[in-house]
Amino acid sequence: MRVPYTPDPPTTTDPAELEIVDRIRARRAPRPLQPLDLALLHSPVVADGWNSFLGAVRTKTTLSDAVRELAISRVAVCNRAWYEWGHHAPLAVKGGVSPAAMELVKAEDLATVTAAQRAEVGLSDQEWAVLRLTDEMTRKVSVADETFAEARKYFSDKEVVEIVATVSCYNCVSRFLVALDVGERNATGPNDPLH
Repeated sequence: MRVPYTPDPPTTTDPAELEIVDRIRARRAPRPLQPLDLALLHSPVVADGWNSFLGAVRTKTTLSDAVRELAISRVAVCNRAWYEWGHHAPLAVKGGVSPAAMELVKAEDLATVTAAQRAEVGLSDQEWAVLRLTDEMTRKVSVADETFAEARKYFSDKEVVEIVATVSCYNCVSRFLVALDVGERNATGPNDPLH
């Protein structure tokens, strides 16, 4: 970590900052504050906004766990945010994505993954469309019309907005994690035993 984590519990006595800490703890419950929280709490107002935004993206959209966590996991791969991968790849598996499919998600270039490989590990065309959209948003920012049209075959307007918001949000998260080296895992790579 490039700056020290704030103490847990935070040492602030400011009532407004204590309310922020309480909101973050409530969202994390029953888990404790995470290293990400302890980095963000250097700026309580940023931590508060982050908590609200991430809480909405993670828990209040209509996306399936598999779709949401596949997108987040692919962002982690593209940005080499292995701390993020370590938290979200298991959630993708819990959401129904096979461990073998998650190995394909780690591909450096999705163009090298064949339709036969995708079928073999159980990645649906819908899930593949999400991965391609995520990849282009993360690596190129703009998305090819063909890629976007493929995603539109499977998702409503609301779901498309939620997928794009999720990918955008987790690009922000991964950049914060990697720049500050939150969790001290970002340089380890996708095959580190901790992942």
